Amino acid sequence: MEIKNLFDPAVKQEIINRINQLTPQSRALWGKMNVNQMLAHCQMPLGVATGKHILKRNFILSLIGPLFKKQLYNDQPFKHNLPTDKSFIINNPKAFDQEKQSLLEMVHSFSENTMSGEPHPFFGKMTKEEWSKGTWKHLDHHLQQFGV
Repeated sequence: MEIKNLFDPAVKQEIINRINQLTPQSRALWGKMNVNQMLAHCQMPLGVATGKHILKRNFILSLIGPLFKKQLYNDQPFKHNLPTDKSFIINNPKAFDQEKQSLLEMVHSFSENTMSGEPHPFFGKMTKEEWSKGTWKHLDHHLQQFGV
């Protein structure tokens, strides 16, 4: 698996095109989320990267997180059904069109200039490139989950 950099305009456009292939009828190939929940869920890590979604650091997890940091942007796909932060679980998402538009806007505006510069709450200090590759990998994982 090639990990791509979401700062690259062509890579960003590819992700946008894939998001635009989703419909309200899109079904997950694995996992528990419906398409609206996935669209809302994918906004959360983008929000963390840009400082719009603040997660509290857990002391114990912040000690072990750096040991797993390379998994965020290495060339191995994420495993299916991995646990997620409770604040990333969206039980009552907005309507499909609203969630899709919000995600598209966040992806479109994601750039080196919009990064918060704060450490990742689990993985610790990360370069902008690590944030970009990890964000791409997360989006790719969930778009594959929905067959696009």
